[in-house]
Amino acid sequence: MPSSDLFWRSLWPIVSGALVASIPLALASMAIGLVIALVVALMRLSPTRWLRWPARVFVSVIRGTPLLVQLFVVFYGLPSIGVRLDPWPSAIIAFSLNVGGYGAEVIRAAIQSVPRGQWEAAHTIGMSRSLALRRVVLPQAARVSVPPLSNTFISLVKDTSLASLILVTELFRQAQQIATVSNEFMLLYLEAALVYWVICLALSTGQGALEKKLDRHVAR
Repeated sequence: MPSSDLFWRSLWPIVSGALVASIPLALASMAIGLVIALVVALMRLSPTRWLRWPARVFVSVIRGTPLLVQLFVVFYGLPSIGVRLDPWPSAIIAFSLNVGGYGAEVIRAAIQSVPRGQWEAAHTIGMSRSLALRRVVLPQAARVSVPPLSNTFISLVKDTSLASLILVTELFRQAQQIATVSNEFMLLYLEAALVYWVICLALSTGQGALEKKLDRHVAR
């Protein structure tokens, strides 16, 4: 089969792998990971030592070990202690924990970047610390954290290719399967790279729009 014909015939299977697996996997992992990140960030900022230290250890472990190793620990390691998970839950758990570890430091830094005067002003008008955090601090911190968290999501979309190693049929695994049959590895891998690039380009454009939307929350 001519290379041009193979390119167009394989394009939809690869794109469908992104639509039904890579992107949903990234979205689910990012959503769960952000919840973990917020909780861990607040624990890191807590005055209570028994909350700070577990959060610090969690962040250190996640940031100090490769994502591939974390993925293998969940999928291949947990069965050795009697916990067996299917590929999809394993991938979501590993990716979510990874996002949580990196995102926690982003959110913590964003919260700390809000001027102390914002806290004091909120307290002056009778807001509790938790209310000030929700109404005053977090909206401003969100604007600061959007660029790094958006970059984290873009990286996560690309990192979903690692899920092919635990039998999740996502974008890259679709390309691998077609390449194995056709023996056109260079063409199919470049095609997969092109699809990843287009997705990341679209996400970068969305990032800019989101930054503008959140800009109104910035203290002037």
